[in-house]
Amino acid sequence: MSTQLAPPAAAIAALPLVVDLDGTLIRGDTLAEGLVALLRGARLVPALLVLLRHGRAAFKRRVAATAPPAAALLPYNDTLLAYLRAQKDAGRQLVLATAADRAVADSVAAELGLFDDVLASDGETNLKGAAKARALTERFGPGGFAYAGDSRADLAVWDQAGAAVLVNAAPDVAARVRARIPVELAVADRAPAVPALWRAMRPHQWVKNLLVLVPLLTAHAYGDPLAWRGAALAFWAFCATASAFYLFNDLLDLDADRAHRRKRARAFASGAASVGAGVALGAGLLVLGAVLALASGAGVEIALYAAITLAYSVRLKELPLVDVFCLATLYTLRLFGGGEASGHLVSLWLLGFSSFLFLSLALVKRVEELRGASTALARRGYMAGDAVILQNFGCASSFAACIVLALFVQNEAQAGNYASPTLLWGIVPLFLFWQCRLWLSTARGYMHDDPIVYAARDWVSWVVGALLVALVVLAHAVAWLPGAPG
Repeated sequence: MSTQLAPPAAAIAALPLVVDLDGTLIRGDTLAEGLVALLRGARLVPALLVLLRHGRAAFKRRVAATAPPAAALLPYNDTLLAYLRAQKDAGRQLVLATAADRAVADSVAAELGLFDDVLASDGETNLKGAAKARALTERFGPGGFAYAGDSRADLAVWDQAGAAVLVNAAPDVAARVRARIPVELAVADRAPAVPALWRAMRPHQWVKNLLVLVPLLTAHAYGDPLAWRGAALAFWAFCATASAFYLFNDLLDLDADRAHRRKRARAFASGAASVGAGVALGAGLLVLGAVLALASGAGVEIALYAAITLAYSVRLKELPLVDVFCLATLYTLRLFGGGEASGHLVSLWLLGFSSFLFLSLALVKRVEELRGASTALARRGYMAGDAVILQNFGCASSFAACIVLALFVQNEAQAGNYASPTLLWGIVPLFLFWQCRLWLSTARGYMHDDPIVYAARDWVSWVVGALLVALVVLAHAVAWLPGAPG
C-alpha cells in the first residue's frame, strides 16, 4: 500500500477538484449495494422492469428511492478524505460528480459537508464516462478541472481534465493518465481482495462440519472406508455450502455490519472486496456444494441446510426465538447429513442430545450479541433486556443435554461395546463442566460471537476435548474397572 502525496502546484491547486463516488470516495459501489438491499426485501424484480423499460438512469433512480444507502456508514477512503479536507481548508473548490443517482450523491455530500456542488445521474441521463466528461467540460472548459477517479470508465473524463487524482487505479489506467496530464495525488491503499474473500468464507467455521463424523463414530464404524469416504464428501459439501451463505449473509447485512464495533471490518462492509466478487464466489461455492452433496448421498440434508440458511439470512434471523431454533436445526442437519453419507443413521439418543446442545450454543451466540447492548440490535428481534431470559433458556438447555448424555452413556454401557464401560461416566461431568464454562465466559464478556470459534481458541476446551477422547479410547481398550465384561 502506498500514497504519493505532495502539495499540488499552484496552477493545479487553482483547478476545481472533481471527485467520483463509487470506487473512489468510497470503497464500494452504491448501486450494487442497493440491488442487494432490494433482493433482501424481495423488491428486485420491479426495479429490473424499470431498467428494461426506461434505461439505466431511471433504474438507478428507482433503486436509490427504494433502498437508499446509509451515508454515515459507507466505507469512505480515509486517505482521500483527509486530502479533500486539507484542500477544502485551503479554499479549493470541491465538486462531487458521480454516475450514482442524485439522491445518493446528495446524501453523501450532506454527510461529509465538503462539496460546493454535486453532479449526478438524474433519472434521464446516466452521468458516466463520456456523459460525465461532457458535463464537466461544459461547466469548467477543457482542462479546467482536476478529476479524482479509479476506473477505466474515468479515462474519458481524464482526457478532458487538467490534472488527476488516481485512487487505486489499475496500472494500465494509471499509465495512460500519467502520459497525458499531471497527477497531483496517487492513492494505492486497496488491500488484496483474495485474502479478504477467503476470510469472508469463514474457513475457521468449517470445524462445525466435523459433526458429520459423529454418527460414524457413535456407530463404532471406525474401519469402514466407504463410510469415511461418504462422510468426507459430506464434510466438504457442507463447507462449500456454508461458506457460500456466509458470503451472501454478509452482503445482506452490510449496514448492520458497518454499525457493529467488530463486524465493520468484514470484507464487504469495509469495501475490501466488491459485491460482485462476493456474488460470483458464492454462486460458485453453491454449485460445488451441490456436486459434492450429490456425490456423498446427503443431497436432501444439504438442500434443506441451504434452504433454511437462505430463509434465515433473508428473514428468520429477525424473528426472536425462531432464529436460535433455526441455528440449532442447522447444526442438527450436519448430523443427519453425516449419517446419510456414511450409512450410519442418527440414533434417537444422539438426536435428543444434539437438539438440546445446539440450542444452548445458539443461545450463547445470541446472548453474547445482546450483552452490553443498550438498544435493539439491527436485524434482530430482541431488545437489550432479553439477554437475561435467553441466558436462562440456554443454561437449562445445557443441563438437559447432559441428562440425555447420561442416559445415552447408560445405554452404551449396557450394549457390550466397551471393555470398561464405567469409564464412560467420566464424559458426563466433563461435558457439563465445559458447558457451564461457556456460559460463565459469556456472562463475564469473554465469549466470541460464535461459541465454536471460542472453544477452538480456548486451551481449557482443548484439554476437556482431549480428556473426552482419552476416556472413550480407554473405555474401548482397557478392561480393568469394576463392571468390565470378562
